Amino acid sequence: MSTETLTKPEEQTTDRTGDDTPKMFHYVRKAKIAESAVMGNMVVALCGETFPVTKSAKPGSPVCPDCKKIFDAMPKGRD
Repeated sequence: MSTETLTKPEEQTTDRTGDDTPKMFHYVRKAKIAESAVMGNMVVALCGETFPVTKSAKPGSPVCPDCKKIFDAMPKGRD
């Protein structure tokens, strides 16, 4: 697994509430977010979910527990 910088969670489109609000957000590689938002390409979250980026998470948004567990176990970059 790469030590590439990850960003805040991104939405999973397959797990939505009835009002088009995602139930939880996923961690996605930062370099893929803009490409997905512009080109509509699918991204793969740390947990393996695949979806196009359509919304950004707001602070306090629910995060996929599998993505969080994987992210927390990853080595952190040097500052």
